[in-house]
Amino acid sequence: MSSLWDTVQPLLASPNWPLVLFTLFIGFPLLAVVLNVARQVLLPRDPSQPPTVFHLVPFIGSAVAYGMDPYKFFFAMREKHGDVFTFVLLGRRMTVALGTKGTNLIMGGKLSQVNAEMAYTHLTTPVFGEGVVYDVPNHVLMEQKRFVKFGLNTDNFRAYVGMIEDELDHFLATEPEFAAFRAGGKDDWGTFDAFEQMSELTILTASRTLQGTEVRAQMDKTFAHLYMDLDGGFTPLNFMFPNLPLPSYRRRDKAQKAMSDFYLSILQKRREKQSDEVEYDMLAALMNQSYKDGRPLGDREIAHIMIALLMAGQHTSSATMSWCLLHIANNAGVQQAMYDEQVKHFSAPDGTLRSPTFEELKDLPVLDSIIRETLRVHPPLHSLIRKVISDIPVPPSLGNASEDKSLIIPKGNFVLAAPCISQVDPAIWKDSFEWEPSRWTDPNSEAAAMYKEYTETGEKVDYGFGMVSKGTESPYQPFGSGRHRCIGEQFAYVQLGTLLSLIVRHLELKIDKVPPHNYQTMITTPQKPRQISFRRRQL
Repeated sequence: MSSLWDTVQPLLASPNWPLVLFTLFIGFPLLAVVLNVARQVLLPRDPSQPPTVFHLVPFIGSAVAYGMDPYKFFFAMREKHGDVFTFVLLGRRMTVALGTKGTNLIMGGKLSQVNAEMAYTHLTTPVFGEGVVYDVPNHVLMEQKRFVKFGLNTDNFRAYVGMIEDELDHFLATEPEFAAFRAGGKDDWGTFDAFEQMSELTILTASRTLQGTEVRAQMDKTFAHLYMDLDGGFTPLNFMFPNLPLPSYRRRDKAQKAMSDFYLSILQKRREKQSDEVEYDMLAALMNQSYKDGRPLGDREIAHIMIALLMAGQHTSSATMSWCLLHIANNAGVQQAMYDEQVKHFSAPDGTLRSPTFEELKDLPVLDSIIRETLRVHPPLHSLIRKVISDIPVPPSLGNASEDKSLIIPKGNFVLAAPCISQVDPAIWKDSFEWEPSRWTDPNSEAAAMYKEYTETGEKVDYGFGMVSKGTESPYQPFGSGRHRCIGEQFAYVQLGTLLSLIVRHLELKIDKVPPHNYQTMITTPQKPRQISFRRRQL
């Protein structure tokens, strides 16, 4: 530090110090921009590589345009460069491959070519903990997914429906924002923030079901504060800059250790207790699992898997739940059809509506279409990234038609898949940007055929956690595809389906318009204001 001051002090003492400051803060950056532009304009590009999006500022690249509205950015660059192009994102060279073939190139890519761990571990490991998810080789992750899938079984799902209903009843009976519901009058209208309230509700239901009674008991106390501090380390800033000396980073690390130790204490008490009582949570499912080589799954690994389940599932479910309610509130016809479906299937002799069961929730076409359409228009993740560890040849069908040579995505780049673009592509979907659940209710529609291909008729592969539909070429991928396809799909439908069914029974919802997307968070969320007006449903 002293040597730097010794260098700078004479410059500041000089009568020309304004010129020095101008050079440092304006001249050098301006020169960098000029040289960057000259390099792009004057130097011939490598014809074997995808075209690079023009950008003024080195290092920053296209970060602003991409970060503000990735959909707009992707469609504009596709129009200019085709389905495969590269852009600079804060020093990283990101090669995008759009369309169903582009998604298949990346999500169906070989392990010798693309690597998810190298793309995400700097974000996930400080939050989830060591030894799980992207902190381990892919074959270990596949086994860990198999362990979790063991706990996502039909018996547990049957139990979860009642637990979720209990949580919603308690939520409506105690939350201050729902005082108008408790008043119950025809003119007693209230409002609630869709995303904030659904974030709270989804974490309460997830903790009651997947996480277990011990976690749920602490959710209103110390555990909630730990979750907030840990969640503060799961942001775009952490993704781009993993090791900044900021208070939020230190709170993240402290919360991760405390939460991990909390799960360890639960495991220890359960092992000491050795009760015959049946537990339906994920802790019970993981406690006696072993890897294929015979090594038992360790308690610290279990703790970190539980944190990963909590963090990864919470964000996606709360965002999807919010979007569903916003559209239902904005569409009186759909809301009425949804309520009529509840009356048709669950009317009791005394005029009330009885509780749904897991099997019955799967046979509600209006509810199902609302969830499917919401996931099409509002997928939680708009970009899926991998690190290129060996050169990737681009199929001729993906390269620009004007190119004479085949394109190569070079080792060292990152590749980015955006299934969200295919899900709103006007060439594939009628009224592609419109939220229209009825497109899913016709069993002979194109949408229904796409969903069937994604879930049933497509190529089946066992990546190590059971046979699944590969789905990498489908234009509809609400839960990802390939070896990284989300194993929580069925739980998500149980959680979303149960909550949506019961909320529409209890509440009439209204909102003038659905808010636009907020892309400045890790998960795509609704922008503020997102207040939904409600009153107790008048029977």
